[in-house]
Amino acid sequence: MELHIRYAGDDDPEKCTARKLAKFDRARLHHSHSDTPYGVVLNPHAEQALSPADRPTASDGALVALDCSWESAGEAQFSLAGKHRALPYLVAANPVNFGRPMELTTVEALAAALAIFDEDEQADAILSKFTWGETFLELNAEPLDRYANCADSSEIVAVQQEYLDR
Repeated sequence: MELHIRYAGDDDPEKCTARKLAKFDRARLHHSHSDTPYGVVLNPHAEQALSPADRPTASDGALVALDCSWESAGEAQFSLAGKHRALPYLVAANPVNFGRPMELTTVEALAAALAIFDEDEQADAILSKFTWGETFLELNAEPLDRYANCADSSEIVAVQQEYLDR
């Protein structure tokens, strides 16, 4: 699956997982909305949850992550072409936000989407460039497996609610 990142350059270049993915030719960075291909856009402000039902759009186009501040992500929702989807409840494994729900790096977001799309080998491959990458999949093994077995967004939201109720 083609991985693309709408890159705003808002964060520390030394800690930027998007830049590292691009360095190893695992994803392409795009510096403008118009250069970013159409596809499934991982956007924390999206109104619909990502589900396996979105896989055909990502396979035909691209899987696009936003690498920007939360404020920029809100703006992108209205101007970046594609089907915007929010990831369901997951826990971060990155050193900055370890254990925090929904504080994922760009590579964690892409890997989560790939796992939900049953693209486990590609998820493993992109996370292999990070010392904590395997930990992300271990921490989230159960929810990712459950999300991957959902039919659509409404089922994802129901499973997510079980985790939020805990």
